[in-house]
Amino acid sequence: MKKISLKINGQTRTHEVDESMPLLYLLRGELALNGPKYGCGLEQCGSCMVLIDGRAGPSCRVPAAELEGKEIITLEGLAGEKGGLHPVQKAFVEEEAAQCGYCINGMVIAAVSLLRENPQPDETTIRERLERNLCRCGSHSRIVRAVRRAAGR
Repeated sequence: MKKISLKINGQTRTHEVDESMPLLYLLRGELALNGPKYGCGLEQCGSCMVLIDGRAGPSCRVPAAELEGKEIITLEGLAGEKGGLHPVQKAFVEEEAAQCGYCINGMVIAAVSLLRENPQPDETTIRERLERNLCRCGSHSRIVRAVRRAAGR
């Protein structure tokens, strides 16, 4: 077991974790943060994405113990202290971009990361950055529109 300190959704938290326990298990199992989903368990589908020091990354395989001192933001923490929805989340609602909702966590996290780096991406860039996020419902067109809408705010 290893004692670690992480800043999760704006709050510094100390946890004792098994050194191989994935971050996703800490977030969902111990903190009841259910935005990130378990999908493939292989860092290939995007359902488990979180922001790690501001950049989108999978949480299903990275050991929480390796993230000592990092800032983690989940879907639940995007709005920050103000509450409400993050502009990307609002755009997803307005464009009705979610079908089953399983991939939406990763899509939103990836979009937030993209817009932080490039506030005015073109459609090709949006599609490229969301490519690693799998959606089986076929709502990619609405998801791309939602990211474009959020970029226009």
